[in-house]
Amino acid sequence: MSKKKAFALRLDEATLNAVEKWAADEFRSVNGQIEWIIYEALKKRGREPKPREEE
Repeated sequence: MSKKKAFALRLDEATLNAVEKWAADEFRSVNGQIEWIIYEALKKRGREPKPREEE
């Protein structure tokens, strides 16, 4: 299982409200929705992370 790293993210209120609504519409947490948005953007541009080999 990959490790997750925590970091602070500052969003303006309108953007956060839009992400909260989108997440609720798709039955995801806000954190899960942001992860999904980032992953999809990376995939679209051919930059998704490569799977790490387990040691």
